[in-house]
Amino acid sequence: MAPHNPRSTPARLTAPATAKLPRLYLLLLSLVYIFAGLYFRDPWKTDDVVGLATMLTALNGPDQAAWLPQIGSFAHAQDGPLAMWAGAIFIAVFAPFFALFTSTIDAQIIASRLPNLLWFGLMVSSVWYATYLLGRRPEPQPVRLPFGGEPTERDYGRMIADAALLLILATAGIMWRMHETSEVPVIIAVQALAFYSVVRMFDRPLSGAITLGLAIGAALLARGWIGALPIYLAIACAFLPTPELQKKLKWLGLSTLIGAIICLTWWIPAQGMNPYWTEHWWLWNVESFTFPTWREMLSIFRDLPWFLWPTWPFALMALWQWRSWLRAPHVWLPLMFAFWPFATMLFLADSFEPEYSLMAVPFAVMAAFALPTLRRGMVNSLDWFAVMCFSLTIATVWLGWVALQAGWPEQISDNIARQTEGYNAFVSWPAVIIALAGTLAWLYLVRWRVLHRPAALWRGTVLSAGGIVTTWLLLVTLWMPALDYVRSYRDVSNALAQAIDTHQKQGECLQAVDLGVGQRAAFYVFNGLDPTSNRNCNLAIIQTSPQAISGGLQPLRHLRPTLLWEGKRRPERHELFQLVRIRAQ
Repeated sequence: MAPHNPRSTPARLTAPATAKLPRLYLLLLSLVYIFAGLYFRDPWKTDDVVGLATMLTALNGPDQAAWLPQIGSFAHAQDGPLAMWAGAIFIAVFAPFFALFTSTIDAQIIASRLPNLLWFGLMVSSVWYATYLLGRRPEPQPVRLPFGGEPTERDYGRMIADAALLLILATAGIMWRMHETSEVPVIIAVQALAFYSVVRMFDRPLSGAITLGLAIGAALLARGWIGALPIYLAIACAFLPTPELQKKLKWLGLSTLIGAIICLTWWIPAQGMNPYWTEHWWLWNVESFTFPTWREMLSIFRDLPWFLWPTWPFALMALWQWRSWLRAPHVWLPLMFAFWPFATMLFLADSFEPEYSLMAVPFAVMAAFALPTLRRGMVNSLDWFAVMCFSLTIATVWLGWVALQAGWPEQISDNIARQTEGYNAFVSWPAVIIALAGTLAWLYLVRWRVLHRPAALWRGTVLSAGGIVTTWLLLVTLWMPALDYVRSYRDVSNALAQAIDTHQKQGECLQAVDLGVGQRAAFYVFNGLDPTSNRNCNLAIIQTSPQAISGGLQPLRHLRPTLLWEGKRRPERHELFQLVRIRAQ
């Protein structure tokens, strides 16, 4: 490792550049981030509604459903039970209170999203404190100036931590995912906790080892081996090049023991309850891994830059600027927590956003350490890029909403109409007022940057985080009714349930044919529909498509089914649901 000579560090800045960011701004931005889009909508497919379905089954289904995730009678042998447990507990405790003001299903939806506040709080606090501890270490300190004026270690660490927090809020890919009732926000929070715990072991090995053990156990319970393996590999490799951490290896043994006890406490009873479920859970984990393919790698390299925007250019810049300090903790630790998720997804048969999510936290931390190495001209350029970029996105959201409501501009209105077929546009004035307040706040932030020309280095991250959160706020206020109409299954589920009540005979069972997991979950959530896998049932729900029917690919056509009902979400062009009777009783 390069000698820790302060004059060789690429970080160069003065004390004014580390001026304290107002805590109120961070708090308000974080609250807007997590609450906007969390409520006033239905669960959407697939992960969002599947997570809620497992929570409701844990409360209302057979006893084993509280231990092994299920969607009604359908075994959902994927991921783990942690998100389900948290959601079920919150539904059981808080749904009766919310039911005083709304319907039972809406009360359950509201209560199921309360754990997201917990996962979000765990993520941001872990990111902030871990980065703060790394920023206070001697290795990343900026060059000492000949006549003084460099920031103190505390101010420097706080500035880096604030920037990391703002950058994780600005990461585009996880914004929607943090609002799902799924395992994704859980695994992001668990990874952030594991990262913080490793950093904490430098100065408080016992407390760091305990929280690391909790993170090790929670990782497997959150997302199985797909989510846990990259975290485990990152933890193991984090100790390798750092002499300080190598002295703490005995504490890693304690962490491993705690994590193993947590995992076995779930796994051993699970095997006794339902060997079929655990066998399929194990097969899902094992068969998800494969050898890298060109198609999968091209998909990753195509989608990942969009998902990790805007942190990935700064993270790569940090690796270059700190290349002589690669084995220093502030570079090595986030690098390991980023490298192993990336390496793991190359060996997955189908990696997508849940796997990409594990790169958000370490990339935000690395990106924060790039900021002190940038020249003033580049920092100013990035500031104005954020101003122009997000001013454009905010204006675009407003323009689209005007087109939706007023039919002008005509071409934009026609494009929107095709995507929202059957939707009756209306103006929600509370939503408009909130959107206007958010837009005014953004304009005030731009005015502050133009008039005051602040020297603080966090100004660019403030603009980026403020801009993307404002854009998100506008989307989930102005556009939420239209988005919910397009993506919710409530109406088609109600229509299907009514058709079943009309046509189902006494004692007649119901089977599902080609019904997707997300659709099955939606029908269970909204109407408690739980079709069986019994192929001898006379009544069947079929999921097909208009294209398949026009091409003569009608399911069960060899049995000459009688069509009883047919329906779909009006904007959906590739889904069609049918209720048929295979043979009359």
